[in-house]
Amino acid sequence: MRNETRTLFLDPDLQVEAYRFKGIMQKFPNHFHDYYVVGFIEKGQRCLLCKGQEYIINPGDLVLFNPHDTHSCEQIDGKALDYRCINITPDVMMKAVKELTGAENLPYFTQNVLYRHELTSSLKELHIYILQKENTLKKEELFLYLLEELIRTYSDVAFLENAPEPSDEVKAVCDYLEAYYTENITLDDLSRLTGWSKYHLLRSFTKQKGISPYSYLETVRINHAKKLLEQGVKPIETAFQTGFSDQSHLTKFFKRQVGLTPRQYMKIFECDRQEIKE
Repeated sequence: MRNETRTLFLDPDLQVEAYRFKGIMQKFPNHFHDYYVVGFIEKGQRCLLCKGQEYIINPGDLVLFNPHDTHSCEQIDGKALDYRCINITPDVMMKAVKELTGAENLPYFTQNVLYRHELTSSLKELHIYILQKENTLKKEELFLYLLEELIRTYSDVAFLENAPEPSDEVKAVCDYLEAYYTENITLDDLSRLTGWSKYHLLRSFTKQKGISPYSYLETVRINHAKKLLEQGVKPIETAFQTGFSDQSHLTKFFKRQVGLTPRQYMKIFECDRQEIKE
């Protein structure tokens, strides 16, 4: 019997559905959805028929369906399908577009298949964050950045470029992140602080600081973690004292920024602490 996995999770923060199909051979007849679908194939090859046009889609290809785009698909290589997607209702999409453009419009995507597209990796990262119930701020950043690129490049929605903003609001965000780094901070928190939309906040902050608010927050947390580890605080306790969800979360970001695991970093200072005690 074939080992099939079908996973569905409704993200309570983004209000989107995340689907994952693994190991399925099912043929999907002609149908449509009343929501947007952004998905990609991880394994297998499919023949997709969308609005009368035929596509051969492979791993790494991104698919975009507007509400009521009729489509069907079936496996053509004899191998099982692994597939991930997010489903976005029109009201959630309209809210996102308002964040991005300031206007209440629903986009119409003019291309249904984006072959071997670089945004596939961004969608996969977002999808994993959703299924693993990861940090809200990071998910929101990934979601808005993904939609911005898709809507800006592949839809009929126009963007108006904003003039450069003074840095007072950005400084306020930095101060807030540094003061409340142990808490679960969201883009809504930062948006209320500045009076800016979440999208405008992301764009302005990243442009002025060179990194996103989430990356800034993680850097603040890592800097505080280094001080605790230098004092001999164990990694698991350091993780909880600096806002990380667990020790593995700390280790992942610590090694990426510092080049060492928290335990390796802590051992560097053990000799100095012993000498002080003596």
